[in-house]
Amino acid sequence: MRGARHSEEKIITILKEAKKGLATAELCQQHGISEQTLYRSKVKYGGPESSDAKKLKALEDKKRKLKHVVAQLTIGNRALKDVLSKKLAAPAGRREAATYIAQQ
Repeated sequence: MRGARHSEEKIITILKEAKKGLATAELCQQHGISEQTLYRSKVKYGGPESSDAKKLKALEDKKRKLKHVVAQLTIGNRALKDVLSKKLAAPAGRREAATYIAQQ
């Protein structure tokens, strides 16, 4: 899938031009976008200002990072549960468990 060509600020600027009364076809031709892209952008960014778009992007980045942290903690938790389910009476067993956790 292709990434976005325009930033949120640019899209909001284009939408502001559309609100001023510029014809849709002319606006799309000036910025090199299709009418469908313009209509999708109106649905997604119709209300917010550029500062709101920046806040939304920051929140999405934070959410992505938090999901990554949760995934890492889940992996560690599973590894510890696997180790705890084994009997570690001998030092060799403890060594093996430590190596297992280090690999995870």
